[in-house]
Amino acid sequence: MEYVAPVKDMRFTLEHVAGLADLARLPGLENAEAETVAAVLEEAAKFAAGVLSPLNRGGDQHGAKAENGVVRTAPGFADAYKKFVEGGWNGMPFPEVLGGGSMPWAVTMAAQEMVQSANLSFSLCPLLTQGAIDAIIAHGTDEQKAMYLPKMVSGEWTGSMNLTEPQAGSDVGALKSKAVPVGDGTYRISGSKIFITYGEHDMAENIIHLVLARLPDAPPGTKGISLFIVPKVLVNKDGSPGKRNDLRVVSLEHKLGIHASPTCVMSYGDNGDCIGYLLGAENQGMRCMFTMMNNARLSVGCQGLAIAERAYQQALDYAEQRRQGRHPGMNAEQHVSIIEHADVRRTLMLMRSLTEACRGLIYLNAAAIDRSHHHPDEAERKASKALVELLTPLSKSWSTDIGCEVASMGVQIHGGMGFIEETGAAQHYRDARILPIYEGTNGIQAIDLVTRKLPLNGGETVKALFAQIAGVVAETATADEGFTTIHANLDAALKSLSKASQWIGGQLARNPETALAGATPYLRAFATTVGGWLLAKQALAAKAEITKGGTDPYFTAKIVSARLFADQVLTSVDGLCRSATDGSASLADVTPELLRA
Repeated sequence: MEYVAPVKDMRFTLEHVAGLADLARLPGLENAEAETVAAVLEEAAKFAAGVLSPLNRGGDQHGAKAENGVVRTAPGFADAYKKFVEGGWNGMPFPEVLGGGSMPWAVTMAAQEMVQSANLSFSLCPLLTQGAIDAIIAHGTDEQKAMYLPKMVSGEWTGSMNLTEPQAGSDVGALKSKAVPVGDGTYRISGSKIFITYGEHDMAENIIHLVLARLPDAPPGTKGISLFIVPKVLVNKDGSPGKRNDLRVVSLEHKLGIHASPTCVMSYGDNGDCIGYLLGAENQGMRCMFTMMNNARLSVGCQGLAIAERAYQQALDYAEQRRQGRHPGMNAEQHVSIIEHADVRRTLMLMRSLTEACRGLIYLNAAAIDRSHHHPDEAERKASKALVELLTPLSKSWSTDIGCEVASMGVQIHGGMGFIEETGAAQHYRDARILPIYEGTNGIQAIDLVTRKLPLNGGETVKALFAQIAGVVAETATADEGFTTIHANLDAALKSLSKASQWIGGQLARNPETALAGATPYLRAFATTVGGWLLAKQALAAKAEITKGGTDPYFTAKIVSARLFADQVLTSVDGLCRSATDGSASLADVTPELLRA
């Protein structure tokens, strides 16, 4: 089946979680008026369903190909990208002065989700371009901004992120690529990079690589890394294309999934003439690159959401069509659609509730970015920035884990046919598996949450978020009986999470290794509680619509989704918190020798 964007749920989430009406009142975001956003999302839905989704299956089967240093994307991709650029989709969140649409990131995430659900491999190219634009806006000189941003915002030029080297995976400080100054603000870049997504392709006339490298006599480790703009085609001062830079694709990786996305091994300076330009200050490359990485982390989290939505849609369609089994009392010749079976309905609604919880988290995170940039009150901007920092590891880690889990449930709904490639369910599962690894593995996100985000502002950012959750807990206490288990289980989850947060915070000062031992289950507990809160918040909004006379079954579905999440997912928070606080004792006995015993 082809993808159909869940525009109704996207708009509901934007309204009741992201606070779209408030965002549209912020300076610079006036374009986000409700009718305009509705029109934008409808057009994005048409583009995703009509142009990108039909290429998803063929792209997986054909893949990207490298031939004589040239990468050819799958059939139809280059034409689809041309239409993507013509539609202005790449520039949605960027200022109008740069040729962008000045839309909130929250709305951009909704459109981005559609592109990702329709064709995950295709979506990786604009994802990285948007991150590179963010980095140049934040750290580039006026000349660099004028030179590169207009065509990157339009999408005529794409961007790539070059961190990883064979000997330096997540340990970026071990990289060996070099940058030697040659005068006039230019540097000669040399070295090789691996796992470079869309490092070479045939969809755009230029690729602006952001490359981490080390200056001569730079300090060791991450403190001695600088960031450089390294164009595939050098740009003359008048903006016209210059000569081809001394860089090349060596090969493409053969991967479990995302076959249509070229994952490149790149070589810089084989002939000693690869030109780069410093972005930001010397030896501040990681600080500059984190601007791009944090943008990408939220977008990768959105990819987890997107693949979950696609897997759910396909599983639902299959469950409605597949006839197998009987209800008690039926004769042997009678069969029902498998959606009639209780456990299939439970699985499908679980898939839906997990997906909707991730959507709430991603859109909330994006709205906090908007407020951190546009709110007129400095205190609000600072508080929103802190909330972005807290939510980003949750968005990236939990949503990508959920993407894998929901895709796996989708295979299970299909039964044996899910394990057969022709149904397409397996592709979603394969494509999803890279997402917990991208942009800092989910274990790294958990470490970041515990060591950097939990203590943020003396713990006040976490306390403020918990206070918001407590407010919804109080609201559900006075709602009707349909909210009884939502109230009880969200209340219990918040209490368990608060207790675990205090324990881990105390351990950070006394025994950091103990705190880190429980970081991953703690992040899962934290994100699950936030997801339950956001679903409860939406359920209350849906109940209000029903009270006003709304008859759309969608409103009832929102309440049932929140109830099922409360009953079957929020109940795991207490156990996760116990694993986070008590698990370090047994982990201390796990040695490399014991693992080989």
